[in-house]
Amino acid sequence: MSPLQPSTTHKPARRSVLRSTGLALLAPALTTFGGTAFAATAAPVMDMQGTTLKALVNTPHLPIYKTFLAPAWNRLTGGTLEVTAVDYSQLTDRIIQDVRSGDGKFDIFDFYYYGLGAIAEAGALVDLTGWIATNPDLRAYDFLPSLYDAYTLYRGRRYALPYDGDQHLIFYNRELLDAYGLEPPKTWNAYDAIARKVTKGGNGQHYGAVVQGQPEPMALGCAFINRLVGYGGDLVDDAGRPTLTSAAAIAATEHLIDIAPYALPIPIQTDLDAASVAYLSGQVALVETWTGIARRADDPTLSKITGKWGVTALPLGGPNKQRRTPLNGGYGLGVSTSSSNPEAAMHFIKWVTSGSEMLLETTQRNSAIDPNRSSVLTSDTYANTTPAAYPLIRSGLQGTPLIWPKGAFDPDNLGQLVQQIALAIEGKQSAVTALRKAQADWRYA
Repeated sequence: MSPLQPSTTHKPARRSVLRSTGLALLAPALTTFGGTAFAATAAPVMDMQGTTLKALVNTPHLPIYKTFLAPAWNRLTGGTLEVTAVDYSQLTDRIIQDVRSGDGKFDIFDFYYYGLGAIAEAGALVDLTGWIATNPDLRAYDFLPSLYDAYTLYRGRRYALPYDGDQHLIFYNRELLDAYGLEPPKTWNAYDAIARKVTKGGNGQHYGAVVQGQPEPMALGCAFINRLVGYGGDLVDDAGRPTLTSAAAIAATEHLIDIAPYALPIPIQTDLDAASVAYLSGQVALVETWTGIARRADDPTLSKITGKWGVTALPLGGPNKQRRTPLNGGYGLGVSTSSSNPEAAMHFIKWVTSGSEMLLETTQRNSAIDPNRSSVLTSDTYANTTPAAYPLIRSGLQGTPLIWPKGAFDPDNLGQLVQQIALAIEGKQSAVTALRKAQADWRYA
């Protein structure tokens, strides 16, 4: 984790509740992304000529912001959108630092929802509760119920609009599985068997699995939680207390220890980029990752496995028979309390999370954006862009997923957890010891 540690002392926002802007949603502008053109359906409703908005986003979102959203915003409003991207390991701390340092460089924050409590307690997000309530044209009822509260609600107040509904699935290389006479895994035991067989037969040329084991919540944290839900476990109980020493948590950690010798070397150094490259190059048989890789796998300019891949649900483990999707990642879009253009920033997040705009964003080639609204998730247009993965994506986002804890201490809690698990993967301690230490260090309010 970054050495910048978010404080839990609440600092009142400069504008805790801004007045309603009464702005209508903007329609998509004529623009192109990935070679596809879309025509504007309405004129801009607010003149922002001479106004510059600055957004801080996660690196995978940068292409669609720069190539798609910024030009569309300029055509619609005359305003300028400047985008800065940071690595996922730095995102939450960088947001807090921008406000607390007094720099106030940004108007808009594109944040991981598990950091919501820490960011809100730092006084970095405008409280949007009143604004949302007095803007019925936001169509808040259309936001996916599985995401809306998870991504935006903290201690009874809303600080954002939901954006990019993330989850993991298992993507597989059909050609490699066929070569070894294997079927896609339905259990973690079957996953293990595939990994061992393909890796042993690959002689260093190909591997059975790739595990994102970099000790960051968005890498190893996802790998652990994928197994945790497979074995029927949870991170915390209903009161927010950690449940890291459960049988399911121990089984999940032991699975990561056992799979490491048969995964792409070296798991604890493997991040999202390395995992994606290995899978799209045809080097690995299995990868658990975000659903956006489906569009990239089908693009011959980005993938060597076009027409040779498939997708299945996360496996089950042990006696558990109940499938549950973990909300790995996922974003809210909020307004910085240091923004000098809060109304313009609110206007932007209203537009960018709207149904019409999200349908465009989620259907672009090489897009990393997933549905935030029921109308987008259930549309034929979205379904047709990724038909192989669509039924699983829809099932996961329409279900009752595991929501990561998002209290003020939780970015640090999750960081400590993955550090302990990484040591276990390296053989420096047992799974039980790792989880007991993480449980003992877990703080909650």
